[in-house]
Amino acid sequence: MSFAQTIHVEDLERDPFPIYARLRTEQPIVEVSAANCWFATRWRDIELIARSPDFTAVSDDAPVNDAFGRPNILTTEGAEHAELRGGIEPHYRPKRVADYIETLVRPIAEAQLAAFHHSGSTDLLTQYFEPISALSLARSFGFDDVDASTLRRWFHGLSQGAINFEKDPARAAICAQTVAEIDAIALPLLERLAKSPNQSPLSHMLHSSLPHGTTRSPEQILPSVRITLLGGMQEPGHGAANLLVGLLQAPDQFASLRGDLDRLLPRAIDEGLRWIAPIGTMMRTAIRDTEVSGITVPKGTPISCIFASANRDETRWDNPDVFNIHRAPKAHMSFGQGAHFCAGKWFAKAQIEIALRVLFAAHPQIAFADGPPEFRGWEFRAPLHLNVTL
Repeated sequence: MSFAQTIHVEDLERDPFPIYARLRTEQPIVEVSAANCWFATRWRDIELIARSPDFTAVSDDAPVNDAFGRPNILTTEGAEHAELRGGIEPHYRPKRVADYIETLVRPIAEAQLAAFHHSGSTDLLTQYFEPISALSLARSFGFDDVDASTLRRWFHGLSQGAINFEKDPARAAICAQTVAEIDAIALPLLERLAKSPNQSPLSHMLHSSLPHGTTRSPEQILPSVRITLLGGMQEPGHGAANLLVGLLQAPDQFASLRGDLDRLLPRAIDEGLRWIAPIGTMMRTAIRDTEVSGITVPKGTPISCIFASANRDETRWDNPDVFNIHRAPKAHMSFGQGAHFCAGKWFAKAQIEIALRVLFAAHPQIAFADGPPEFRGWEFRAPLHLNVTL
């Protein structure tokens, strides 16, 4: 039996990085039956697959299809993908983000830090980073009246569907319940926006590039709304938490960062995202028998491009398992590749920066309360909790 066939989902959930390292060396393109797909784990292979016309995002096997429905922005191509992306992307371009990010996120971060102090909690993940991420995305996207606890419940519920490679009925049920809850709020909101448009991405998805007086149906856009809610609420909060864990485990680097925050914080954010990618994979399907690095991928094969593994490829980085904010800047894959590159990259990085600046300004000293936290996940990876003393 090959190594790939001994892999279990629980092994990946607990710590995928040793598994990815062995696969990069021994079986870089291989079927992993426990995940119902093939894995690609090396940088150069993933880069090729993401940009090759021999592979498509259109897939009957991607968990997001069953979880969120179709058409969705992750498993469409061409004109259909451009139409869905065109409703979201303009609000999250770099110059547009720069216009509003500070006035949007800083008040949320300051209010959430005050609430964290008042709560008596020590968990920065659940009581600070996740609420900031959820509220910032929701408010920017058009969900103005949903509270932080509901939004956090949404992204944790949606994630159970997005990671359900093994087709676990319990995970599917949790996601379905969350989708129903979101739709109960989204459908009346979309009905109002159809009659009275505003400047939100949610409104833009209904109206963009259509003749005046016409809109897309909710069924056309809700799958992509669900995906945007999940990714946009999850990645910045977990990216910030993962980075802080790296800094707390490297006090010399943390001290350097504090001494040169303007120069080093953007670099540290990218290193944190490289070191532990909050979203670790992208699904592609072979549209014909295709050879990748000497290995034939049969037509119709679903293949998971493991960004989290590419980000630790030994051929691209020295000591890739080591967190090091002083690395020379180099692109990572945590925001994807090709036409499906994450439209929210600049929003996410700016949000992480503001959340950390607010925290660092208020607290010159931060330390683990009870040692380094436990991490879980391979599709979505973050600490379960981040208990600190301030």
